[in-house]
This record gives sequence, C-alpha cells and structure tokens, in this order.
Amino acid sequence: MQGRDEEWTALMRSANAGDSAAYHRLLKAVTPVLRAAARRGLARSGQPIDQSEDIVQDILLAVHLKKHTWDDGAPFAPWLFAIARNKLIDALRRRGRRVFVNIDDFAETIPSAPAAETLPTTEIAGHLESLPARQRDVLQSIAVDSASIKSTAAKLAISEGAVRVALHRGLARLAGKLRTE
Repeated sequence: MQGRDEEWTALMRSANAGDSAAYHRLLKAVTPVLRAAARRGLARSGQPIDQSEDIVQDILLAVHLKKHTWDDGAPFAPWLFAIARNKLIDALRRRGRRVFVNIDDFAETIPSAPAAETLPTTEIAGHLESLPARQRDVLQSIAVDSASIKSTAAKLAISEGAVRVALHRGLARLAGKLRTE
C-alpha cells in the first residue's frame, strides 16, 4: 500500500500540474481498487453489488471536480478513500438503507436534558476557583456556560484536543476533591 500511495500521490501532483497522461494513468490505477471497495461496501450493507459501477463513476467524477482541493503535500490515498466512503454512503442513502454512523462523532451536537444542579452556584464557583486557570476556564465555558468544545477552543485560542484534556483533568480533580469532602 505504501508504494502504491506514493505512486498515486506523484501521479496526482503531475496531473494537477497539467500532465493529462499522468491523470489518465492515475484514474486507470485507482479504478479497480475503487470498484473492489464499492463492491465490499455494498455487500457489507446487504445490497446487491451490481450498482458498484455507478458508485465508482460517482467517485471518479467527484475526484475530477474536486482535484483542485487536494493538498499536494498530503498523501493522495486518504483523500481518495474519504471521497469513496462518502459516495458509498450517499448511494446507500438513496436506496433507503440505514447507514451506521458512530454516535460519538456527534456527541457534542445531540441535545440532552439539562442536568439538575446539585450544588449551590456559590459553592460551584468556589470549587472552580481552586482549579488551575486553564481547567477553570474550560470547565466554566463547557459545564457552566454550556458552550461546545469547538466554541470553547476558539474562545480560549487553544486546540479542541487541549480543551478535552483540560476538561477531563479538571473534572477528575473536582471529583477527587468532592470525594474527600
């Protein structure tokens, strides 16, 4: 796979630079792989594989229309397979089949009933003050102000990963503190 991805990446770079022969070779090289992936995806979904050619054509059309969006500093295969996955999902949706999407991907956007407050606001504020600044700011934003991880990261000018780490550490520190009280 490594060598194939390097070859595809080089061909796509050449194609984006205007080499139509390289683009033709790239499409010829990826088509059998896409066809096999489409067939596997349809079979896994309990669908007949006879529609795999339509999916392959949708993928190739999307690659053609979006090739200017590919970052030539990145490997080509992940970009290609992301398009392929999305086109397979689109095809399955058109057929009215259910598509499994991991709910963890949408945990921040799924509405839930607000949790009942168990401590008075003044006591919560006191506990938050005992935390390091970043943990306090993250917990204030997410737990008290009900902001999302994404908006908290933007507001505090830190990465979403750093927000998650600070949230986890802050909650663990508060839980430990509350257990001892």
